[in-house]
Amino acid sequence: MGSEEGKEPLLSFLNAVLKPAPGSELASLELLDRELDPEYLLDRAARLDILARTAAGTLVNLEVQINNQYNIDKRTLFYWAWLYYGQLSRGENFIYLRKTITINILGFNWFKAKNKYHHTFRLREDETGELLNEDLEIHFLELPKITKLKRRPQDALEEWLMYFNNLEGKEMEEIAMTNPGVRKAMTIEQIFLKNKKERRLYELREKAARDEISMVTGAKEEGKAEGKIEGRAEGKIEGKIEGRAEGKIEGRAEGRIEMAQSAICKYLDARFSSDSLGLQEEVGAINNLVVLDKIIGKIYTANTMEEAATIVKESTLS
Repeated sequence: MGSEEGKEPLLSFLNAVLKPAPGSELASLELLDRELDPEYLLDRAARLDILARTAAGTLVNLEVQINNQYNIDKRTLFYWAWLYYGQLSRGENFIYLRKTITINILGFNWFKAKNKYHHTFRLREDETGELLNEDLEIHFLELPKITKLKRRPQDALEEWLMYFNNLEGKEMEEIAMTNPGVRKAMTIEQIFLKNKKERRLYELREKAARDEISMVTGAKEEGKAEGKIEGRAEGKIEGKIEGRAEGKIEGRAEGRIEMAQSAICKYLDARFSSDSLGLQEEVGAINNLVVLDKIIGKIYTANTMEEAATIVKESTLS
C-alpha cells in the first residue's frame, strides 16, 4: 500500500477505517517521504510504514506493529506529535496546522475489551465530551480479536481485517468479489510473491523478526534461570552445579549470537550480493548480542550499502 500502484487499496482501506459521510470519501492521496529526521528523534533514525496527505491536507500515518513491545501507546503519541509539529516552518502561523491521523494495525491485543477490535481516540472534555478540535485522531485495530468473532464480515473494515489475518479459501474469494480494494491488494500481493528477490527479502525480514523475539524471550528465561541457580549455589555451595549452569548459559548465548549474525549476513547477501562481503565480515566479528539486536532492528531499512554500513557502525558505537 505504500507504493503508487497500491494507492487504490490504500484509499479503500482508509475509507473503511475512517468511515466518512457518504459523498465525502477519500478519492486521492499523495504519498510522502516516510523518513523521520533523527534530529528530532533523539538521534535515532526512524521510518514510518506509510505516510500520506489527503486532498484536504490531512496527514495520515499507517503503522503496523506485529509484536507487542509494550510501548505502542507512547510510540503512537510520539510519532503523531512529530508529524503534527513538523507541518510548520519557523515563523508560520498555527492556522496552517492540519488534522493528523494515526492508524495502528496490531498483531496482538492491547485493550481489555474482548470483542471490540477498533478503538478511536480524540481530544474531548472529560465531563461534557466536547471536542477540543479535530486535529488529533488515533485508531487502533487489533487483528486477533476479529478472528474470534466467528461470523461473516459485516462491513468493509471487517473484510480488510480478515484479509490482513491471512484468511484463505472460499470466504476470502467472496470478499474479493465484493470489495474492489481487497481484490486489488490480492493482485498486487501475487505480483510481489512472483518476484523472487523481493520475496526472499520479505522472508528474511520475517525470519529476523522471529529471531529477535526468540532472543529476547531466551534472554529473559536465562536471567530467571541464572538467578535461581545462583541462589541454590549460594545456599548449598554446589560449585559443580553452578559450573554446569554457567556452561549451558554461555552456550545458549553463543547460539543466539550466531543466529543474529547469520540473519544479518543473509539479508546483506540477498540485498547487496558480493558487494556486502566486507560488511558481512564485520558483522561476523561482533559478539555483543545487544549490538546485533540493534543492527537487526534497523538493517532492513537500508537501501544502499552505505546506509547498511552506517547502521552497523552506529550500532557498534552506541
